[in-house]
Amino acid sequence: MPIAVYGHYGKPLLMFPTAAADFEEYERFLVIDVLRPYIDAGIVKIYSINSINRESWMNEHLHPAQRAARQTAYSYYVAREVCPFIRSDCGGSPIKIAATGASFGAYHAANSVFRNPDLFDTLIAMSGSYDIRPWCDGFHNDDVYFNNPIEYLQNLNDDYFLPLLRYHTDIHIISGQGAYEAPERSRDLSRVLYSRGIPHSLDLWGYDVNHDWPWWRRMLDLYVPRLFHAYGPK
Repeated sequence: MPIAVYGHYGKPLLMFPTAAADFEEYERFLVIDVLRPYIDAGIVKIYSINSINRESWMNEHLHPAQRAARQTAYSYYVAREVCPFIRSDCGGSPIKIAATGASFGAYHAANSVFRNPDLFDTLIAMSGSYDIRPWCDGFHNDDVYFNNPIEYLQNLNDDYFLPLLRYHTDIHIISGQGAYEAPERSRDLSRVLYSRGIPHSLDLWGYDVNHDWPWWRRMLDLYVPRLFHAYGPK
């Protein structure tokens, strides 16, 4: 699977595309142009990968068990192939990675961070839905459960992952409240995180903020320099 890389130095930021889009989506919709000053300054180094939604959740010809199994394979691909590649590309250091995405990409970013807080330390999730069950047609198994943040976070109670999420992960859940947005989905995730004592920010923008690229560009233009200002060549 292809990976687009933008930049030479800085905090590694992994981008997940929306819906059934590809690894060049953030470039096509001018997100890379908006973030170019931070990329050129060595504040952030961006990695963008493909989604598998057309082969999983959005493929109505597949049984939900197959959709969920392909999501599990994708989750392992991110953790076992993409993250090692990013670390190698960043000089082989055990640096932790940030993740972001909009819409369906926000789900993938959140699922990757919550499943792997030993690999990721920052989440910027924009306009997402974090309960995958509506795409399962009533079917449920372990592949669904362990890729469904709303479910598995409620029961997370261990001595390894929970402390990493509580004390070493910077989580930002963002949504507009305008056309085609669903801020209640971000509120639902926030409630679950709060119930587990996981610090995070819930940032709900105005009722004029729609589910669209101009707003996601503005969100990243705000959050990238705010979160990664400490990075860059010294």
